[in-house]
Amino acid sequence: MQYEFIEVKTAEHITEVTLNRPSVLNAINQQMHDELQHAFDQFAADDNQFLGVVRGAGERAFSAGSDLKAIAKSSKPNVYPASGYAGLIERFDLDKPLIAAVDGVAVGGGFEIALACDIIIATTRSRFGLPEPLIGAVALGGGLHRLARQIGLKQAMGLILTAEIIDAEAANELGFINQLVAPEQLDETVADWCARILRCAPLATRASKQTVMRGLDEPGLEAAMAAQGSYPAFKTFYESNDRLEGASAFSEKRAPRWSGK
Repeated sequence: MQYEFIEVKTAEHITEVTLNRPSVLNAINQQMHDELQHAFDQFAADDNQFLGVVRGAGERAFSAGSDLKAIAKSSKPNVYPASGYAGLIERFDLDKPLIAAVDGVAVGGGFEIALACDIIIATTRSRFGLPEPLIGAVALGGGLHRLARQIGLKQAMGLILTAEIIDAEAANELGFINQLVAPEQLDETVADWCARILRCAPLATRASKQTVMRGLDEPGLEAAMAAQGSYPAFKTFYESNDRLEGASAFSEKRAPRWSGK
């Protein structure tokens, strides 16, 4: 697929997906939904890509969510792709880590994309919120559910029911940002997080993510621990060459050479 509204770059096991409509705050139209579905499909299927980064083009926005002007002009709502909004928010089987690099506005669907990532690194000029009720809409892209799970019910309800947009400092205090940095430090910080994640065996990282996410759906801690050995990513990791490589590297006092196999 030829991309018009996103950019995709791969280097050193990292796939970087950039929402690229800066003139409209990287708002998402129908074609962008379809392009993102394709890009994340490619990322998920490529065994040589261990980690993903999602960012927005320009200095004003990560994403302002849905392109309401485009929807009004077409007189019909966007049809979300197979994996939901932005080809991501219902991609529940993606066990590769995702980092959201947020610089500027991340509201509505843009906030929901960030919440669907595992790590959020944000600049001090970023803003977050689910303002859909202000225009008579409801945030149905997973934001209501993820926010309540990630920061607790009362804090989430305060943000959701007021439909307020908060600054980066308030967002950091609520706890859904992993690291808050100056705008000029964003790229360096993201690169540092990527490097630290890539030190780990990629299949072990994937198994760890899947174990956390599936374990949260178990009825309790005992059930989660009993079930973890049956999770697909754990089985793949346990039977992998990398598990043996880790033990060999440790005993030989050398850096491991991960293959992702």
